[in-house]
Amino acid sequence: MVSVPASRPLRLLFNGLHSKSGGGLTYLKNILPLIARDPNIDLHLCVHHDQRHLLPYDLENVTVHYLNFLQGFWRLLVHEQIEVPILARRIGADVTFSPANYGPLMAPNSVVLLRNALGVASVERRPTKLSYWALVFVGTFLSLLVCRQAIAVSQYARDAVGGGPFGLFKGRLTVVPHGVSEIFSPPPPGTKRGDFLLAVSDIYVQKNLKNLIAAVARLRPDHRNISLKIVGEPVDAEYFAKLKQMVADEKLDGAVEFLGQVAPVDLADLYRRCRVFVFPSTVETFGNPLVEVMACGAAIASSNTAAMPEVVGNAAIFFNPTDIDEMAAAIDGLLADRYLRREVSRRAVQRAKRFSWERTAEQTLAVIKRAATAQ
Repeated sequence: MVSVPASRPLRLLFNGLHSKSGGGLTYLKNILPLIARDPNIDLHLCVHHDQRHLLPYDLENVTVHYLNFLQGFWRLLVHEQIEVPILARRIGADVTFSPANYGPLMAPNSVVLLRNALGVASVERRPTKLSYWALVFVGTFLSLLVCRQAIAVSQYARDAVGGGPFGLFKGRLTVVPHGVSEIFSPPPPGTKRGDFLLAVSDIYVQKNLKNLIAAVARLRPDHRNISLKIVGEPVDAEYFAKLKQMVADEKLDGAVEFLGQVAPVDLADLYRRCRVFVFPSTVETFGNPLVEVMACGAAIASSNTAAMPEVVGNAAIFFNPTDIDEMAAAIDGLLADRYLRREVSRRAVQRAKRFSWERTAEQTLAVIKRAATAQ
């Protein structure tokens, strides 16, 4: 155990090597400045040199350490296991926090954040991708074995590791939901909604965008003006190529638009102007876009699986993500009924008030401080 001298703040090493896109990057950008405000925390951040452009511009009271090695999945894993513990000991870190399911096994007083859904393996069929998720499974198990504390982003995420070999670690798990930035807020009075559906997620197979495109194809005969905008990084290039081919096959050219990554202020504008926001994911431990879009007051059609009902509550029309007809019917119901859209929008704004990055930071720091004194 590392004993923190009363004469100095707790020295925290934040391992941000895996925070490159999607929810991981959203988490890093929002939580870092809030942790840095705590006068009892001496915050150090470890990232790769290539992540320099991803960091918040206004990082104060944070010492940033850049690692510089050739990029690659296996190289990252090896360098993380070797260089992060060396850095932690060199700076005298009291706690090492890794918000990526797994972290360096030899780092002092490790805390991990469970945000990757291990259930993705149930919807993935490609051998190389299955190998990746098997590695994440092993890394998560080993990290939970050696960590002092662990954080789950939802009750669903906590329960998902409550069975099998992971049941050994349930006592170490604390549920701390993600928050929502103040950038995301309801539209000004009089704002007109556009004729487009919106989906936001990095492009992976578990995001279920294939079924969403199929649902849009079924909606088009009755909603000729409706289109679909998809915001997110095409991380899975093979799956992205299949989606683009599907758009062509369904004759949806011009009706489906892939926007890639967009700035938060532009994303908030899309949330405020979309007719319906659709979240078709099959496996999710939280879903940051759900909280963001609720705060912007959009009408939401959401998958009824994993953490989605826990996060959204009564602020969405739900559907089975594997049933294309049911998905299309849920979207159609919102498109056809402006009173229903208005009611779901009202519930969304109320629901979003439950989530706050300040509260997330406060609860996260409580777990980190417990780890520093754990026996």
